Amino acid sequence: MATEKQTCFVISPIGQDSSETRKRADQILKHVVRPAATACGFNAVRADEISEPGLITTQVLQHIIEDPLVIADLSGSNPNVFYELAVRHAIRKPLVQIIQKDEKIPFDVAGMRTIPVDHRDLDSVQEAKTEIEKQVNTILKKRPEEIESPISVSIELQALRHSENPEERSFAEFVSAVADLRSDIAAMDKRLAKPDSIISSQNIEALAEILSRRILRERPDVDRDYMKMREMMHMIDRTMHRIDELQRTKRPEDLATMLNELKSIQDIMKTMTINFMETREFRR
Repeated sequence: MATEKQTCFVISPIGQDSSETRKRADQILKHVVRPAATACGFNAVRADEISEPGLITTQVLQHIIEDPLVIADLSGSNPNVFYELAVRHAIRKPLVQIIQKDEKIPFDVAGMRTIPVDHRDLDSVQEAKTEIEKQVNTILKKRPEEIESPISVSIELQALRHSENPEERSFAEFVSAVADLRSDIAAMDKRLAKPDSIISSQNIEALAEILSRRILRERPDVDRDYMKMREMMHMIDRTMHRIDELQRTKRPEDLATMLNELKSIQDIMKTMTINFMETREFRR
């Protein structure tokens, strides 16, 4: 008699019948998630496939809490998905995250490895399946205390802040600085990507006229200021890699140096942002 497969619960936006959301969700489940789960010895089940009688919300939460594996599709920033994701994060059990390729990963979960996938691209589908299988096989070997999530990190950070050990308190301050810096970078990147969030709508026409008259003189300055900010963001990205490594090794002797570097970068970014806005003639 064949051994019954364990359940892998799939957190996913589902949408109404025949909607584009439903079509995509069905294709992701059929061609990406289910084959990968099967290859790892699991039976993938989505909320709309639960056949037992009872309250669907209770059943979904039961699967999220009790199932040995969850795969969550973050595409479209669906509120229900993130509610269910938070529950899974809180209990520190095996979880794999995927998202539609080219969608920006929400800031609060950006620190967790998330697999991009384009269901319309066969190469992307294959790569996503391979990566899901790899992550599943890795995470299933971990003990619950080794599985990290934004919630578990926050709880541990609170404990460190109240620790009697000065090094642990310093590390808590360091992690908080990293979080603040990541937030600043995300907010700045969002503003730079959307000109209308920097330029008030009533000044767009005036700006166009100014730039058309002064393009030969102003454009090099705009480019130079913008490139300086992009160079700084690349430097911060490199720093983030060092920070991630430090967070894993937790070497107390490096904390003070890295914390000072982070604070310096924050100050520089704030100054550059102010200068970038003030030297342009389109402030709100």
